[in-house]
Amino acid sequence: MNNYKDKYDLYLSKINNRLNELLIKSTYEDDIVCDAMRYSVENGGKRIRPVLVLEACSICGGEIDDAVDIACALEMIHTYSLIHDDLPCMDNDDMRRGKPSCHIKYGEEYALLAGDGLLTYAFEVITGSNIGSDKIVKAVRCLANNSGFNGMIGGQVVDLRSEGKQISYERLKTMHSLKTGALIRCAAELGCICAGADEEKTAQLISYADRLGLAFQIVDDILDVIGDEKELGKPVGSDSASEKTTYVTLFGLDAADTMAKEITAEAKKAINGFENNDFLMTLADKLTTRKS
Repeated sequence: MNNYKDKYDLYLSKINNRLNELLIKSTYEDDIVCDAMRYSVENGGKRIRPVLVLEACSICGGEIDDAVDIACALEMIHTYSLIHDDLPCMDNDDMRRGKPSCHIKYGEEYALLAGDGLLTYAFEVITGSNIGSDKIVKAVRCLANNSGFNGMIGGQVVDLRSEGKQISYERLKTMHSLKTGALIRCAAELGCICAGADEEKTAQLISYADRLGLAFQIVDDILDVIGDEKELGKPVGSDSASEKTTYVTLFGLDAADTMAKEITAEAKKAINGFENNDFLMTLADKLTTRKS
């Protein structure tokens, strides 16, 4: 399948169908938390991370159907992080992708539990996958490490402690390498684990994902300044309102845009050694030029 859109749509279909199967109602009479989990997962956005899991598996010669549960588990982790990130004690955002945030629709207590529910369920889903016990252990370790205090949560801590302060470029890079980049690198690594890829291919794809994640974050910073609220599904200017240091505040819009393009080129260079790299090349370009 050579067409980028057709392949992306195929991946989305597999991911969304499996998420619908996995997020069944609770066995308890009152399943408000399951409703909140489903509500947040179904408000799915681009599904970049699970799509990257499937493509990394495919490009390394694996069967994508073997990686679908792993991809869904990663998306659950990502969604849990967004639920918690929106809470009043964190970023205090009322909207997420054009809809009320989970805590606005269900209340803070159930939003908190919905995030917890997705976090724990993700690991149940991985351990129930059919990739084999050795790969399951590697996948669990990879996801736990990248989503925990050495990864995404660590980045959240740096973010919270940096609000209202002018921070250095090095600290900004560290924050986003953990907060945004960790789960994107994790996606590439999980796909490689599912395919049984060798160390060289795994390193190349993780390098691609690392650059992709940084470019993605820089574009996010740019869109928070010049983006269209209807396309973004959330108000612009939140970084400025929270007095956050961003690539735009440090370098300006034009320089940030140039950085995003240069880092995207680095991402594409990292996968030059793969023959069937058209999808990942196009993905990198589209994420750099996105409007939402």
